[in-house]
Amino acid sequence: MASSKFILSILVNNEAGVLTRVSSLFSRRGFNIDSLSVGETENPLISRITISAKGDEYTKEQLEKQLMKLHDVITVELMDMENTVMRELMMVKVKFKKGELTELMSAISVFRAKVIDLASNTATLELTGQSSKVDAFIEFLAPYGIIELCRTGVTAIGRGDYILKSES
Repeated sequence: MASSKFILSILVNNEAGVLTRVSSLFSRRGFNIDSLSVGETENPLISRITISAKGDEYTKEQLEKQLMKLHDVITVELMDMENTVMRELMMVKVKFKKGELTELMSAISVFRAKVIDLASNTATLELTGQSSKVDAFIEFLAPYGIIELCRTGVTAIGRGDYILKSES
C-alpha cells in the first residue's frame, strides 16, 4: 500500500502525562511524527493535539483505534484532507547586508510575512501558511543567511460544518 500524509486531530483531557502516552504509542509502533501541535481548546480542561504523519490506510486505521484506547483520550479523528484548513507558524531570523533590505521587504510582502524585530543587520520574520508556503519562504531566505528558525508544526481545523466533537 502507498504511504501518504495524514492529519490526526485528538481531543484529550488537559492533564500531565497525556502527551507522553500519545507520542509513546507512535514510538512503540515505529511510526515517526512529522509534526505535533498541542493547545487548550475553548474549554481549559480539554486540549487538542494535531499530529501530522505518513502511513498507509492500515497504519492510519490502527493508530486511530489504538489512540482511542488510551486513558484521557476523548476523541480521535483522521482529518479529511480535502475538507480541512491547515496552517503552520514560522519565525525566522535572517541577516542582510546594506542595500538588501528593500529586496527583502519586497519578498516579505509577496509572502505576506511580518517583520517582528528589525536590527541594523538582522530581521526576525513571522509567516503563517501551508507548509509548502513556509518551505518556499525558507528556500527564498537561504541565500541571505538564516541565523535561527523555529516552526510550530501543522495545526488543522475542518472547513464549514466539519467539526471535531467529543463523543461524550
